Amino acid sequence: MESQPTFRVVQSLDDLVKAYIVRGIVFVGEQEVSYREEVDEHEHAAVHILGEIDGEPIAAARIRLLGPWAKLERMAVRRQYRRRGYGSALLRFALDEARRRGFSKFKLHAQTAAEAFYAKHGFQAQGDIFLEANIEHRLMVREQ
Repeated sequence: MESQPTFRVVQSLDDLVKAYIVRGIVFVGEQEVSYREEVDEHEHAAVHILGEIDGEPIAAARIRLLGPWAKLERMAVRRQYRRRGYGSALLRFALDEARRRGFSKFKLHAQTAAEAFYAKHGFQAQGDIFLEANIEHRLMVREQ
């Protein structure tokens, strides 16, 4: 039986490399986002999150703290680990980490294919669909 994932805030270069590997597999590999768009100027100012199972990186995200908002970004779970609740666990961990840092307002740019997932977790769609990395997205927000 497979172990359950553990999530943590990235604390070391090794953790950060693992988070980038997950993002590379999902965004650059699967979704064909260019490296230039995937890794941006906000990396150094973000809180990075890593999810692992027995040392194997399976999920990643980052949080940027923007005024009163915690913006969740780069939420990714490797394909072979999807549909097991790990995306929900990653999202809960990210929200809890932002709350621990004093935030109660959250926003994200959801890929339209994932809108229902975020809505299930209390996010509400706002505004029109827009393109980001040639993928349709919509702003979603949540308070509390």
